[in-house]
Amino acid sequence: QVQLVESGGGMVQAGGSLRLSCTASGRTFSSYTMGWFRQAAGKEREFVAAIYSSGTPITYVDAVKGRFTISRDNAKNTVYLQMNSLKPEDTAVYYCAADPDPRRAIVVPSSPYWGQGTQVTVSS
Repeated sequence: QVQLVESGGGMVQAGGSLRLSCTASGRTFSSYTMGWFRQAAGKEREFVAAIYSSGTPITYVDAVKGRFTISRDNAKNTVYLQMNSLKPEDTAVYYCAADPDPRRAIVVPSSPYWGQGTQVTVSS
Protein backbone atom coordinates (compact mmCIF):
# COMPACT_ATOMS: atom_id res chain seq x y z
CA GLN A 1 0.00 0.00 0.00
CA VAL A 2 1.24 3.47 -0.91
CA GLN A 3 0.14 6.61 0.85
CA LEU A 4 0.57 10.00 -0.78
CA VAL A 5 0.59 13.29 1.10
CA GLU A 6 0.47 16.59 -0.77
CA SER A 7 1.54 19.97 0.54
CA GLY A 8 2.32 23.44 -0.75
CA GLY A 9 -1.06 24.66 -1.86
CA GLY A 10 -2.38 28.09 -0.99
CA MET A 11 -3.58 31.38 -2.34
CA VAL A 12 -1.55 33.51 -4.71
CA GLN A 13 -2.12 36.42 -7.07
CA ALA A 14 -2.10 35.96 -10.80
CA GLY A 15 1.45 35.81 -12.10
CA GLY A 16 2.73 34.31 -8.87
CA SER A 17 4.28 30.94 -8.15
CA LEU A 18 3.70 27.94 -5.91
CA ARG A 19 5.47 24.63 -5.49
CA LEU A 20 3.48 21.54 -4.65
CA SER A 21 5.09 18.53 -3.05
CA CYS A 22 3.86 14.97 -2.78
CA THR A 23 5.63 12.54 -0.49
CA ALA A 24 5.01 8.82 -0.74
CA SER A 25 5.32 6.10 1.83
CA GLY A 26 6.83 2.76 0.93
CA ARG A 27 10.01 1.50 -0.65
CA THR A 28 8.91 1.27 -4.26
CA PHE A 29 8.44 4.98 -5.05
CA SER A 30 11.31 4.97 -7.51
CA SER A 31 9.55 2.40 -9.69
CA TYR A 32 6.26 4.32 -9.96
CA THR A 33 5.08 6.79 -12.54
CA MET A 34 4.04 9.89 -10.62
CA GLY A 35 1.81 12.72 -11.63
CA TRP A 36 -0.68 15.43 -10.87
CA PHE A 37 -4.34 15.94 -11.66
CA ARG A 38 -6.50 18.91 -10.77
CA GLN A 39 -10.19 19.46 -10.31
CA ALA A 40 -11.83 22.86 -10.43
CA ALA A 41 -15.21 23.45 -8.82
CA GLY A 42 -17.96 22.01 -10.98
CA LYS A 43 -15.56 20.43 -13.45
CA GLU A 44 -14.12 17.00 -14.04
CA ARG A 45 -10.72 16.01 -12.80
CA GLU A 46 -8.09 16.69 -15.48
CA PHE A 47 -4.55 15.52 -16.06
CA VAL A 48 -1.83 18.12 -15.45
CA ALA A 49 1.60 16.46 -15.60
CA ALA A 50 3.39 13.15 -15.17
CA ILE A 51 6.92 11.87 -14.83
CA TYR A 52 8.08 8.32 -15.46
CA SER A 53 9.96 6.35 -12.84
CA SER A 54 13.33 7.03 -14.47
CA GLY A 55 12.63 10.75 -14.85
CA THR A 56 11.77 10.63 -18.52
CA PRO A 57 9.51 10.95 -20.34
CA ILE A 58 7.71 13.93 -18.84
CA THR A 59 4.25 14.88 -20.06
CA TYR A 60 2.18 18.05 -19.60
CA VAL A 61 -1.27 19.13 -20.56
CA ASP A 62 -1.05 21.92 -23.13
CA ALA A 63 -2.58 24.47 -20.75
CA VAL A 64 0.44 24.37 -18.41
CA LYS A 65 3.33 23.84 -20.82
CA GLY A 66 6.03 26.43 -20.30
CA ARG A 67 4.64 27.42 -16.89
CA PHE A 68 4.66 24.23 -14.78
CA THR A 69 7.57 21.88 -14.15
CA ILE A 70 7.27 18.40 -12.67
CA SER A 71 10.28 16.75 -11.06
CA ARG A 72 11.04 13.95 -8.65
CA ASP A 73 13.57 13.10 -5.99
CA ASN A 74 13.58 9.34 -5.55
CA ALA A 75 15.88 9.58 -2.53
CA LYS A 76 13.18 11.62 -0.77
CA ASN A 77 10.20 9.71 -2.18
CA THR A 78 8.88 13.06 -3.36
CA VAL A 79 7.48 14.50 -6.56
CA TYR A 80 7.18 18.24 -7.10
CA LEU A 81 5.10 20.52 -9.25
CA GLN A 82 6.61 23.97 -9.69
CA MET A 83 3.89 26.31 -10.90
CA ASN A 84 4.90 29.69 -12.32
CA SER A 85 2.94 32.45 -14.04
CA LEU A 86 -0.21 31.22 -12.36
CA LYS A 87 -3.56 32.21 -13.81
CA PRO A 88 -7.01 32.33 -12.21
CA GLU A 89 -7.99 29.34 -14.37
CA ASP A 90 -5.35 27.27 -12.54
CA THR A 91 -7.52 27.46 -9.43
CA ALA A 92 -8.37 23.90 -8.40
CA VAL A 93 -7.72 21.13 -5.96
CA TYR A 94 -4.50 19.44 -7.05
CA TYR A 95 -4.11 15.71 -6.55
CA CYS A 96 -0.97 13.62 -6.62
CA ALA A 97 -1.21 10.14 -8.12
CA ALA A 98 1.06 7.12 -8.42
CA ASP A 99 0.95 4.23 -10.85
CA PRO A 100 3.08 1.07 -10.55
CA ASP A 101 2.42 -0.12 -14.11
CA PRO A 102 5.76 0.15 -15.95
CA ARG A 103 3.90 0.37 -19.26
CA ARG A 104 2.38 3.71 -18.25
CA ALA A 105 4.30 6.92 -18.69
CA ILE A 106 1.41 8.98 -17.32
CA VAL A 107 -1.05 8.67 -14.49
CA VAL A 108 -4.69 8.10 -15.34
CA PRO A 109 -7.96 8.26 -13.40
CA SER A 110 -7.72 4.52 -12.74
CA SER A 111 -4.21 4.81 -11.25
CA PRO A 112 -4.43 3.07 -7.89
CA TYR A 113 -2.88 5.57 -5.50
CA TRP A 114 -4.07 9.12 -4.80
CA GLY A 115 -3.40 11.83 -2.28
CA GLN A 116 -6.06 13.78 -0.47
CA GLY A 117 -5.59 16.92 -2.56
CA THR A 118 -4.34 20.42 -1.88
CA GLN A 119 -6.17 23.62 -2.78
CA VAL A 120 -4.58 26.16 -5.10
CA THR A 121 -6.38 29.47 -5.48
CA VAL A 122 -5.19 32.13 -7.91
CA SER A 123 -6.77 35.56 -7.60
CA SER A 124 -6.95 38.06 -10.42
